[in-house]
Amino acid sequence: MASAVRAYDAATPGAIGVAAIDLTSGRAFVYNGDAVFPTASSIKIPIMVELFRAARRGEVRMSDQITLTAADAVGGSGVLTGRLKQGPQTLTLLGLITAMIEHSDNTATNQCIAVAKMDRVNRLLREQGFQTIRLRRIMMDTAAARRGEENVASPVEMARLAEMLYRGRLANAEDTAQMIGILKLVKAEMRAAIPADIPVAAKPGGLTGVQCETGIVYLPGRPFVLSVFGTYLDDGATPVRAITKIVFEYFSKLAESNEYGNRVGR
Repeated sequence: MASAVRAYDAATPGAIGVAAIDLTSGRAFVYNGDAVFPTASSIKIPIMVELFRAARRGEVRMSDQITLTAADAVGGSGVLTGRLKQGPQTLTLLGLITAMIEHSDNTATNQCIAVAKMDRVNRLLREQGFQTIRLRRIMMDTAAARRGEENVASPVEMARLAEMLYRGRLANAEDTAQMIGILKLVKAEMRAAIPADIPVAAKPGGLTGVQCETGIVYLPGRPFVLSVFGTYLDDGATPVRAITKIVFEYFSKLAESNEYGNRVGR
């Protein structure tokens, strides 16, 4: 796996970072895993977590209704911008969270940030021990991006965040199941690289020159977390699918073998 990742990196313009965690043994594979990358839309995972925690604290309710107008619309990914051209739209907080994750809707995301509060999201990340994951701007803030105010994270910390979600360390069992269920709605590069019968709960992100994704792959007998980041990429380049295939092949071999490599699972 390490050789294949290095070979892919050597043949790909730009910089990549990878972190994979074996959810059975706890062992991790890291390649440029401590480097800090722009997260693009994958920063929406901790926003979702903070909103579920705020609801559990009684500060908001998932049934709260929020009405958006055309003035709230921002560009980029999502479906709400088009709908808002036809008139105001009212969604529950849970509906906004789902749109933020499933469709990566930037209009919904900015509303979620307004409810969650940027400083509260970052406080959650600090309290959980994360040093690199930071929400520093709303979506589609070109001026902030030009100033270098990107939302950022390292592959290792994003992988650890997904592991904590998987193990129920960020929320209670009910909320954890609901958040993972929302992430399973996403159809992105990791989903495309994994056989259709294996569940994947992931969130991608993309900017010009940037592609990334963090997710949980429910491989029977050997589930794993994977976080892939790429930046300074050529147009159209996306390392996520290629790296996911490499890592999946490795874990598939582990899943069908005993600790000495005897493929007893076949």
